[in-house]
Amino acid sequence: MTAAADAGPVDVLLRRLDPEVPPPSYAHPGDAGLDLVTTESVELPPGERAMVGTGISLALPAGYAAFVHPRSGLAARCGVTVLNAPGTVDAGYRGEVKVILQNLDPRRSVRIERLDRVAQLVIQRVEVVRFHEVEELPGSARGEGGHGSTGGHASLGKSAVSHGYASVVADREGQ
Repeated sequence: MTAAADAGPVDVLLRRLDPEVPPPSYAHPGDAGLDLVTTESVELPPGERAMVGTGISLALPAGYAAFVHPRSGLAARCGVTVLNAPGTVDAGYRGEVKVILQNLDPRRSVRIERLDRVAQLVIQRVEVVRFHEVEELPGSARGEGGHGSTGGHASLGKSAVSHGYASVVADREGQ
């Protein structure tokens, strides 16, 4: 067991802005995310987005932040995700927690009803940092390699064309 687990739950102050909204809750023991519901009904046409309220505001302890994550079932069944995932709720924010939903399905509209579970809230400890400006950073095994430098996807390399895979690079060059 870790020291964090030994410390017990973190106390968070919650204000319900809508008395019908249930407080965020864990669906199962051991879950990381607490379910958030929406206070409004909305229809999301294909590709469209909407910001919906959750009917709650929080006072997180100093050194913590809450992160709004998509619900995997909503994404898998309906193509709905949280647009700026994870959305960050800072400890000093006292307004309503809102969720930006987007329908990624290219053909079907999605109807979200009031009190539907639309996102998950994960509360985590966050570190406060102090930057030290330097002329040069120390070396590392990775260096400046980024944005696909480790490979792992067939369409990223030239060998993909010889295997018959569709290549993103080849498609772009062919336009």
